Amino acid sequence: MRRTFIALFVAALTVLIWPAAALAATDPGLGTAGNFAVLAGTGTSLTNTGPSWITGAIGAAAGITGFPPGTAGPQHNADAVYIQAQTDLGNAFSNASGQPVTTDYTGVNLGGLTLGPGVYNQSTAPTLTGTLTLSGGGVYIFKAGTTLITASGARVSLINGAQPCDIFWVVGSSATIATSTTFVGTIMAQIGIQMQTGATLNGRALARTAGVTLDTNRIIQPSGCAGGFTASYPTPAYVPPPAGNVLPATLGVPWELLGSFPWLLVIGAGAGLGAAALVISSRRRRRRSA
Repeated sequence: MRRTFIALFVAALTVLIWPAAALAATDPGLGTAGNFAVLAGTGTSLTNTGPSWITGAIGAAAGITGFPPGTAGPQHNADAVYIQAQTDLGNAFSNASGQPVTTDYTGVNLGGLTLGPGVYNQSTAPTLTGTLTLSGGGVYIFKAGTTLITASGARVSLINGAQPCDIFWVVGSSATIATSTTFVGTIMAQIGIQMQTGATLNGRALARTAGVTLDTNRIIQPSGCAGGFTASYPTPAYVPPPAGNVLPATLGVPWELLGSFPWLLVIGAGAGLGAAALVISSRRRRRRSA
């Protein structure tokens, strides 16, 4: 009876965990593109207006303008570092685009929702008005079939251990982050990216084939994350704020939540230990009866 109960318990855990694992988002693997805060597409430029403040490297293939008045980390213009980063970005884009969808939110305003880790799809242009709340440690991938356009003042909020370096936005064409939007995560746009006046990004703005335009923005490239869900990157070197800066030095990373407990991993490990114990017990019984 006891052996039967253990076997049923292990089987039940496997059934519960398997669907979650099958639909879980995984690290798309940014490679060297993860070392950039802003990356303009091949053959295009990165342009800035106003006192933008970028913590992290920036790169383009056809010129970088607007620094100063903006300030940023290392600049890579059509060099080997930039070329490799674009190659790695293409691989990450393909990986993220191909991951199975957890939930389809086509036609749904993401504002007002609270979502856990997973892969979320919007075949048409996604809507973000108000606040999207991401809750819990793990990888989040949002697939936008066409454009990504936020409303002015929209916000992505993180709670319960969700972290900027684990969030990815895969955009089929271009992304526009509207005025005063507080955005979080790595944007990987097939075409270009525009950040309007006063928008902030705790993440990366990475474009594949068109330019990136900035206007008085604050961008912080994420480094390592607790939990080991995605690859870690060195913390970007300090970049002084530009003259006339009106944007915050930090962007509200919930450091107090970085130690969020990975319950799914614990359950999975428990199931594995239970199965191993069952096998060992069975072998011992066979030896005694031999």
